[in-house]
Amino acid sequence: MSTALRLGEKLEKLTWAGRTAHILKEEIDRLQQAGSLSIPKEPGGWWHQYVCPHHHTELTFDPMRVDASEFLCPHGCIIEGEAYRGAWLVFKHQSLARVALQSAAVYAALGDKSYAQISKRLLVEYAEQFPLYPVHPEAQSWMLKGRAFHQALTEAIWSTTLIRAYLLLRDEGVVFEAKEQAAIDAFLGLLAGSMEEYRHILIHERNNAENNYTAWLNASLSCVYAARGEQAALEALIEGQGGFKHHLSIGVKADQLEFEGSTYYHVFVLRAYLISAEMAQRFGIDLYATTGADGQSMRGMLEALADLADDQGALPALHDGPLARDPYAREIAEIAEQGLAIYGIAGLAPVLREAYRQLGAAGGEQLEALLYGAGESADRAPAQEPRGSRLWPDAGFVIGRAAGNPLSFLADFGEHGGSHGHYDKLHLTLMHTDQTLTPDFGMVPYGSPMRKSWFAETASHNTVSLDGRSQAPHEGRCVRYEANDSTVYAWLQSTAAYEGCTLNRHLLLTGEWLLDWFQVELAGEEPRSIEWWMHPAVQMQSEQLRSRDEVYKLLIEQKDAASDAAAVSEQNLPIIGQYVASDSVDASGASQLHASYALGSDPNGSTATVFHTALAQPGDELLAVQTPGDSVDPSRSLTAMLHRRNDRQADFIYIYRAGSRAELTRISAQEIAITVPGQTNSSKRIQLTAHNGLLFI
Repeated sequence: MSTALRLGEKLEKLTWAGRTAHILKEEIDRLQQAGSLSIPKEPGGWWHQYVCPHHHTELTFDPMRVDASEFLCPHGCIIEGEAYRGAWLVFKHQSLARVALQSAAVYAALGDKSYAQISKRLLVEYAEQFPLYPVHPEAQSWMLKGRAFHQALTEAIWSTTLIRAYLLLRDEGVVFEAKEQAAIDAFLGLLAGSMEEYRHILIHERNNAENNYTAWLNASLSCVYAARGEQAALEALIEGQGGFKHHLSIGVKADQLEFEGSTYYHVFVLRAYLISAEMAQRFGIDLYATTGADGQSMRGMLEALADLADDQGALPALHDGPLARDPYAREIAEIAEQGLAIYGIAGLAPVLREAYRQLGAAGGEQLEALLYGAGESADRAPAQEPRGSRLWPDAGFVIGRAAGNPLSFLADFGEHGGSHGHYDKLHLTLMHTDQTLTPDFGMVPYGSPMRKSWFAETASHNTVSLDGRSQAPHEGRCVRYEANDSTVYAWLQSTAAYEGCTLNRHLLLTGEWLLDWFQVELAGEEPRSIEWWMHPAVQMQSEQLRSRDEVYKLLIEQKDAASDAAAVSEQNLPIIGQYVASDSVDASGASQLHASYALGSDPNGSTATVFHTALAQPGDELLAVQTPGDSVDPSRSLTAMLHRRNDRQADFIYIYRAGSRAELTRISAQEIAITVPGQTNSSKRIQLTAHNGLLFI
């Protein structure tokens, strides 16, 4: 396999390439005029600390600024402190490395030598400065320490950008003087020593070769070996323990998802793999078709992303990872461009389009397009075929799609995900072709206390909690999965979320509606507060809401790392209303609650509406709870629906339909009827059985 055309050839063959190169050139000109292309003499810190302590939003970064000691929150807070400056320096160093690569690319595309000089100057200055950075004395104890940053991980990522700039300049015939080359050689030597040492620690001392760090240490070393022409070292890295092939086999599940179950870290590791493959190709070694021990491959990982994305192309924020941020969008664009150019995966076109939309570059006027884009059309690919359902049995996710229904679902039943996992088993994301209705709201930067006090907690997800406490870290299972063009059924189960508690979530999607039957059974004699959560991204509309003024007590358990002792803190979430079901009841005593959600306008300007109907049993409470917002801005509160029952058993039965509502009737404890008003012969009777789950009768 080969990667994209040389940049000079792109301008001749692709009409958009010249326009993009000139836009990138103008960006560099503005930075140059602002005087901001100056290498900081201080090392960077930990970027996750770049978060407002009041609003928990990421602070703003302006690459035009030469230096900074005050940092601005999007809400106007002015933040000061060494930790924030250290985090700002991370962004500054990374942005300058990007300028070095962007300048090299502009030179390669347009032939203007002044941009080669900008890139060359940045490279040499960093090479000269790097030995002067100390092995970071302020890094946290758990980190593998870098020189230019707290973390060696950040250093590895940063170094790949610089070395790719260096290689691109060399490819274009740029010559480095002896003194300049000596500085770069010294930088490469120091970097190689650090990366090799940290690989040894991770792989041999900590027995943690599958860590996502390893993929980036490998990528950095691959760049070093390519720059130094060391083919034997690169081959040993590819073949050895913790190397490219081994990491692909242990860091990725057989169903092609990264082992932590995080979309963000899946993209993170895949990007490192693609950089390693790019370096190997310089020696005539093709890693693009390499497979792991269980068939894992970069193609498979890219296809998994195409399947996971919603209809707008947005990737779900499974487990740790941002809902949206510009650096992440650039990473997505980089791998999606290569997935289209190298593998021709048409399903990545919407993913690429959404990444560029987030970056405010709808035409793809980004460095990633110039470096990796190969197609002539705006989407870089032919039209996408309709997607079907998919089960990831190893990672523990399932997507349901049915022909004719604009609704689809994504559910999580797999492993906890280690340090990047959430207490979210049997979480449900409900999607519409126009908008995702109940997403996972992602993760704030790790420096925010809300990482553990809200966004990882069970109550922040669309699943069930007990007594205000989060689930234990555990793995559920898929009991049954059946899919055809018209119907999808997934039966998901958890027996380890709470002691003596069995959770069964039954999801049945047809061309007309989605049925969600969540059954909870407790083994003990005492009743407990059983809590079903739903977090819509848009305001729920219901005429059956009455005001209520009390609080929901969220109990947060945190363990002390030194003593392993657990401490429980309490967070109060305001209960701002109660939904009142209709007066009419069925033979079982259950009544219905009807609600709707107006989604964003489609390209034609029309607004789609999703309706949901809930069955309320006697003794149930259906409450409106004010919660933090999404991880982009937690300070903008949202309203969640909490369906609560104090009992030893609970059935939460909901039906969702686009365009108009469906009606639910409970015929018996294990049987319901679904009807669409105004449709003849629409009534369906469904039974919940012990061995086969949901059955049409």
